[in-house]
Amino acid sequence: MMLRLEIDRARWDAHLAKINAEIPGLVPVAKGNGYGLGIDRLVDEAIKLGVDTLAVGTFAEARRLPERAEEFSKVVVLTPHLPGDPTEGLPIALFGRVVHTVATAEAAADLPGKRVIVECRTSLRRHGIGADDLGTLAAALADVHLEGFALHLPMVRPRGAHPVAEVATWVERLKAAGLPTATIYVSHLSGPEVSGLGKQFPDTTFRARVGTKLWLGDRGALAPKARVLDVEQLARGDRYGYRQRKAPRDGHLVVVAGGTAHGVGLAAPKPVAGAMTRAKVAAEGTLATFNRTLSPFSWAGKQRWFAEPPHMQVSLLWLPGGVEPPAVGDYLDVETRMTTTTFDEVVEV
Repeated sequence: MMLRLEIDRARWDAHLAKINAEIPGLVPVAKGNGYGLGIDRLVDEAIKLGVDTLAVGTFAEARRLPERAEEFSKVVVLTPHLPGDPTEGLPIALFGRVVHTVATAEAAADLPGKRVIVECRTSLRRHGIGADDLGTLAAALADVHLEGFALHLPMVRPRGAHPVAEVATWVERLKAAGLPTATIYVSHLSGPEVSGLGKQFPDTTFRARVGTKLWLGDRGALAPKARVLDVEQLARGDRYGYRQRKAPRDGHLVVVAGGTAHGVGLAAPKPVAGAMTRAKVAAEGTLATFNRTLSPFSWAGKQRWFAEPPHMQVSLLWLPGGVEPPAVGDYLDVETRMTTTTFDEVVEV
């Protein structure tokens, strides 16, 4: 059984080097499932890039980092600390290296002696201290080691959105409140935008936290593959699978590695815009009511239909008659969401 991710090593290396050169103050983000690549691998790649700071999603992820993460002078936890949250249990190698994010004065006061970054509330409106609360912040920061402020910006930019101007406004707000602006962490800005801010505010170092654009920015360097485990010829009317459906016509049942345990076949809400996209989503919903659902697996140049809903580790695909089936042991291409997929193995080619 094998759901495999193949990495084109030379192409991926070139992409990583390009992003590292383009974005000043790069802070690689290694969180969740490691963008499908695994956090341990991302730690190694970040070390190769020569960066001094790594960002993780949660404190629990910081606890699980390998000892070689001591190569970084800072490990930033992106999820804001709440009063009472644990701060112990780190590997000895990371003592003094972890930097907590806080979004309120109360959270900062809960971390005496700790290194902290203060998240500011942007138009993303997810979390962060508001402009009206800056006056109460200075006292709360008296007992912590302030590493800087952070601004997490939206990815989509509708008309009238100006993320660089939003960052500049926050820098001026912090200065007006008498707070230090030596280091500002930002997300979802391009390299030229970060460089431009550096020129506008020469006394401030801007650090860009980058995850998806760094690790998944060249999807052509990453190829998910699913191994064929079994192939069975079916005649029209033959029953198959857990749900004992009938074959609609002559064809083949193909069993491939990759199921719900891997994250295959799981759906999440996604933004829909434009008439064509809405029509496509509506058509997919109509087909699903008749148990017709396209799988993420492709064979012979076409995306193939699920024969029934995917299982824990495998999926059943339907191939109509006239299509030459794959052989057991062959690999099919898979179009999968990397941030929700767990691969059995990751190999470099």
